[in-house]
Amino acid sequence: MKKLMIYMKEYTRESILGPLFKLLEASFELLVPLVMAAIIDNGIAGGDKGYILRMCGVLAGLAVVGLVCSITAQYFAARASVGFAAKVRSALFAHIQKLSFAQQDKQGANTLITRMTSDINQVQSGVNLALRLLLRSPFVVFGAMVMAFTIDWQAAMVFMVTIPLLCAVVFGIMLWGIPMYKKVQQRLDKVLGITRENLTGARVIRAFCKEQEERSAFVQRNDDLTTLQKVVGKVSGLMNPITYVLINLGVIVLIWVGALRVEQGVLTQGQVVALYNYMSQILVELIKMASLIISITKAMACASRVSAVLSLAPGMEGADSLPSAPDTQEAVRFENVSLTYESAGAPSLLNVSFTAKRGETIGVIGGTGSGKSTLVNLIPRFYDATSGRVLVGGVDVRDYPLEALRRKIGVVPQRAVLFKGSIRDNLRWGAQDATQEEMFAALATAQASEIVKGREGGLDAMIAQGGKNLSGGQRQRLTIARALVKRPDILILDDSASALDYATDLALRQALRQLPESPTVFIVSQRASSIRHADRIIVLDEGAVCGMGTHEELLNSCAVYQEIYYSQYEKEAM
Repeated sequence: MKKLMIYMKEYTRESILGPLFKLLEASFELLVPLVMAAIIDNGIAGGDKGYILRMCGVLAGLAVVGLVCSITAQYFAARASVGFAAKVRSALFAHIQKLSFAQQDKQGANTLITRMTSDINQVQSGVNLALRLLLRSPFVVFGAMVMAFTIDWQAAMVFMVTIPLLCAVVFGIMLWGIPMYKKVQQRLDKVLGITRENLTGARVIRAFCKEQEERSAFVQRNDDLTTLQKVVGKVSGLMNPITYVLINLGVIVLIWVGALRVEQGVLTQGQVVALYNYMSQILVELIKMASLIISITKAMACASRVSAVLSLAPGMEGADSLPSAPDTQEAVRFENVSLTYESAGAPSLLNVSFTAKRGETIGVIGGTGSGKSTLVNLIPRFYDATSGRVLVGGVDVRDYPLEALRRKIGVVPQRAVLFKGSIRDNLRWGAQDATQEEMFAALATAQASEIVKGREGGLDAMIAQGGKNLSGGQRQRLTIARALVKRPDILILDDSASALDYATDLALRQALRQLPESPTVFIVSQRASSIRHADRIIVLDEGAVCGMGTHEELLNSCAVYQEIYYSQYEKEAM
């Protein structure tokens, strides 16, 4: 929680005024039992109605002032907690954007989403309650005890026994609860994980008739979460009854002692009522404190989870300034590059070396899991090579500022991702200042012109979240157009034409060759037909380069390429 407190700096004034007004309210509340004692001892005992009415006016005044103080405190507390949560959420989102792909893979999308939403909401609630009650409740408890001692120290000794017992119960449950609430949030991550998988993979689940199995798996994880929540809830639920029992036992002893003191003529009836009221105030405040402790316990558990993400140092830092690029025709060069993913048992790439010149088209092909996507992901530095170097324009990618490096590269990933908004908005991800003519030129190259022309509104036609209102081929072509709008020096098509028919795929490749800026193009594909006309083809097998050359050269010399090529063309001939 301490690491997050830096985001409260802008709300220092609210963080002071909120508790201050709550203490003012509590101060007025502590005066109420004394006024009641005066009404009983002086007004009722003496039959003085005027005195009773005046004291009732004092009570009403205390109530109004207390209400104003309470509302003011709530305003400042809400302002501080909401602003604090907004800043933490923004900082966490920005920090997640800085994490490397490897770190995001390790953390998992489900956990990061939970921490962005549920965890920060719990922290916000905890901060709000802490500002209002963390000082007020102890102040009232100890203030009531002090006021009781001003009335009669011997009767007030009951408070000295009751309060430590209550504190032991409250803090004992709190110390047990903090780690348990962490476990609850971890199990919530698992429930969210399986929920996310089912929602994103609903079509696959139904296609394979796996609804019952997935339902059973969800029920199991949900039951695990529910069981743990019940255990935590039962222990936390003991707090209120135990505090009630202790307080009521204290009240019984207090009334018994008070009765003896009244009989001895040491106390008045009004003073005994005042002592009882102070004990009741302690009861109410300790119940509030018990709920506060539960909320703060949850907030602290969630805050530690948020802090854990914020404490992650970005695993990938770029240079501060642009490097001086040498005069070279090399666009990309790999020098004995190897990559092993974290916790992976074997390297995904092993001693890969090749050079791609400016304007060349490089095809990358291989079996499933051979490292094709891993290879091209090293060029924009989505991952760092475990050993060896990757150079872009003759400069090590680690010597570029990340933003400058990625401006030079247009990436079309395997999964075509579009965002909710217009086609124009999605294309401007490539270049914010792109003109309409540049957008239509990119669409024409990507063979996506008819997508725009066939929709009402043209470039302003709306795309649903994730491009759900488009076919797979339409999504792929629009993502290619988005990459082309930025006019990259290097264009990476990572199996991004898999949903296109052969004619459209051929037209796309021909259009790419005619681009005036002549980018270096990397085409990753499972189709031999998509890369057969490339200037050079890299064949991967289990992370290693097993062949490199033109289509004709590889057909004569590379067994892996022959197997891929002839298997596909045999299927087409059948």
